[in-house]
Amino acid sequence: MTPLRRWRDDERGMSILYITTGFLAFFVATTLAIDVGMLTTARGQSQNAADAGALAGAIALAMDSFDDRSPSGPAVQSAVNAALQNVVIGGSVAVEPSDVTFPVAPDGESDRVRVAVYRTAARSNPLATFIAAVFGVTTADVMAAATAEAAPANAMTCVRPFTIPDLWDENNVPPNSTFDRYNSRGEVIPNADVYVQGEQGYDPEYHKGTLLALRAGTGNNVAPTFYYSWSMPGGNGEIGAEWYEENISQCNQAVFIPGSLMTQEPGNMVGPTVQGIEALIAQDPTAYWDEDDDRVVSPLGRSPRVFPIPLYDPDFFQFGKMTGRNATLKMVGWIGFFVESVSGNEVYGRITPILGSIDDNAGPAPEGTFPRAVRLIE
Repeated sequence: MTPLRRWRDDERGMSILYITTGFLAFFVATTLAIDVGMLTTARGQSQNAADAGALAGAIALAMDSFDDRSPSGPAVQSAVNAALQNVVIGGSVAVEPSDVTFPVAPDGESDRVRVAVYRTAARSNPLATFIAAVFGVTTADVMAAATAEAAPANAMTCVRPFTIPDLWDENNVPPNSTFDRYNSRGEVIPNADVYVQGEQGYDPEYHKGTLLALRAGTGNNVAPTFYYSWSMPGGNGEIGAEWYEENISQCNQAVFIPGSLMTQEPGNMVGPTVQGIEALIAQDPTAYWDEDDDRVVSPLGRSPRVFPIPLYDPDFFQFGKMTGRNATLKMVGWIGFFVESVSGNEVYGRITPILGSIDDNAGPAPEGTFPRAVRLIE
């Protein structure tokens, strides 16, 4: 056999070739397993940071100031601080006030907050690679963005079993403190007061911080701070004053939408109202209203002393009263209320923004609705 033919058929050293090829394949697989896996984890953690920032910004937009979108405002600062509390592969993300924007929703509402977070070379905080560094790829970039909205809410839970009228245009001469529109035959009187839902009602920015003194309503009078007690669903056998008081000090999870009817409780329920409010205050006794910042300050963050009070339609109620219909109250919305104190039979507190929810089966939120629902959009 010639030397040339012998070299051609010689298989010695093939194992080295196989080992080398296998090692390279294993090395590539290791790169995928370690570096690509790290990047996937980093991407998920970055998204968590962006989601947290967007939700925090939307909550601040709804609860602190809907109009302040400045770099130093509560929406931007809350979004930045919430995002920075999340780490990505053990390092902080980069997020600046300019990374918080306020895109307009398709319906024209300016109620969205978008937050972008970065771990990139451009922000001087890229991710360091492990195996890929052998091939000259020493760093990798990752970023994420999220958008949340504080949309008008069309549903509410944790409402309390007493209700006050929505606001109206006062046209009586001379003006008085009650809603007067119909006579005993159901006819509109001269200089009648006017209520149109969504036009004259409470506004979360204009009325924020307004002090209300709630009193039990008497007779058929409809006055801004006179409340009527109403019977809430549920109870598991509890009825009357006991169930009424429990629904003040605790949260009834029943969902209500605008247009819900409320059956008036017999009597004014003054005693159970006061006792329920006192029990509610005891759950967060050091909370207070900060008049400088116009907001509730509580060691619990979101105080249980902030709750929704349902608003009833004064026109619907008075027309029914004047024409002999049973005392029926129609829920048209809600205000947020921070209860400050009880004095005698009166309950004192401040109007404050409040969060609601979206019921996809309830139709659009009424125009001018007070609460907002915070949720992630993308």
